[in-house]
Amino acid sequence: MLNKQSKMLRLSALSLAVAGAMTVAPAANAEVSAAVGIANMYLWRGFDLGTGDAQVSGDLSYSSSGFYTGVWAASGDGAWGSEYDLYAGYGAEFGGVSVDLSVWTYTYANYETFNDPGELSDAVLSLGFAGFSVTGYDNIAGGSGNAYYTISYGYDAFSILVGHHDIRGDFGWSDDIADDDMTHVDLSYAYNDNLSFTVSQQVDQEQDNGKPKVVVSYSLPLGD
Repeated sequence: MLNKQSKMLRLSALSLAVAGAMTVAPAANAEVSAAVGIANMYLWRGFDLGTGDAQVSGDLSYSSSGFYTGVWAASGDGAWGSEYDLYAGYGAEFGGVSVDLSVWTYTYANYETFNDPGELSDAVLSLGFAGFSVTGYDNIAGGSGNAYYTISYGYDAFSILVGHHDIRGDFGWSDDIADDDMTHVDLSYAYNDNLSFTVSQQVDQEQDNGKPKVVVSYSLPLGD
């Protein structure tokens, strides 16, 4: 089962969320959008946070002229229970290079320390060009100094992501993974706009069963 110290590093954001995360696209005009999703597990940066349980999630966002804000909620976290994340950011493109900067904060139903907005927060910066994307996540509250980095490439319906955890803190629960790093590789295929498949493999410092994780996820936009 995932150690709580690893879970503490829940940085944000655009997670394939399979990589929780999710990316909010800038809009020229004001727009409200919503979506719901389901997956056979809660895959977060190479970890199965639900220890095999399915995940149900939903998102509601508002965007205007590149600025965006919203809330993302999900079940499926086996240790800390259901969660909701608040986020705000800005994205734009300059000469073919996309830039996105956002701040996320996370709250959990079953963890007393992080049940108020702002107690666990991340800043996220992403740069993209010609199918490549580089993203850095920095924990700015609730364990500052820990970071997570990804580099990814997408072509047509296929994508590959390499993620690296830089764990540099001890949060008082245990020392068994303090100062350890972990790298994982995710291979994904989008069958269509709704259905996608991901295979995720940890390649060093294996901190759960070390076996490949296969995720099937389905998302459904609401409204349009």
